[in-house]
Amino acid sequence: MIARWPRTRLAVLVVALVAAGTFFTFGDVLTTEQVRDAVDGLGPAAPVVYVVVAAVLAAALVPGPLLAAASGLLFGVVLGTVVAVASSALTALLAQRLGRAAGLDGARAVLGPVRAAVTEDLLARRGLLAVVGQRLLPGVPDAPATYAFGALGATGWQTVLGTLIGASPRAFAYTALGASLDDPGSPLALAGLAVWVVVSVAGAELARRWWVVRRRSRAADGD
Repeated sequence: MIARWPRTRLAVLVVALVAAGTFFTFGDVLTTEQVRDAVDGLGPAAPVVYVVVAAVLAAALVPGPLLAAASGLLFGVVLGTVVAVASSALTALLAQRLGRAAGLDGARAVLGPVRAAVTEDLLARRGLLAVVGQRLLPGVPDAPATYAFGALGATGWQTVLGTLIGASPRAFAYTALGASLDDPGSPLALAGLAVWVVVSVAGAELARRWWVVRRRSRAADGD
């Protein structure tokens, strides 16, 4: 029955994401120490296992900064950044595929044929920039945004490549802070904080430009 009704599939996806976000944000069910304990003892396989586990957890709306900080705590800033970026890319692919499968038809039904066509055309041309800008912008969770990108027609390559470009600076910032938990005043921690500030400003500027392009596109179509 759900498969026949695109709006219902979209609503189910939204409700599931809200429930998962509420659970992990306010339920206090996962801590950095728990993540570290689960990965300890895996030896050389630990980074690979962490990439997969963290990707699934992030797709279930476990906060990305927590997972990136845990990566820095577990593997140090260099390997931790690589692991965090790889995990973010895998999360992006999972969320984009699920968002597209469950929400694309529903988004089209909600937006209407004209707005849906304009949005999909804009994402086809500017989707990579949109993903990069969102990944740089603080305060906008990556996984919910990726579900939205998928539901609005963004492709897998745009989402993954945009994540690799846009998530890398923030991944370094969070892993540097995670690796410096025992010395928050260290040069590494200050470098992580500085990078976070710089990419936040860059993300805000990209978001502004994206909004301007979006408004111009809508105006050109008479909406």
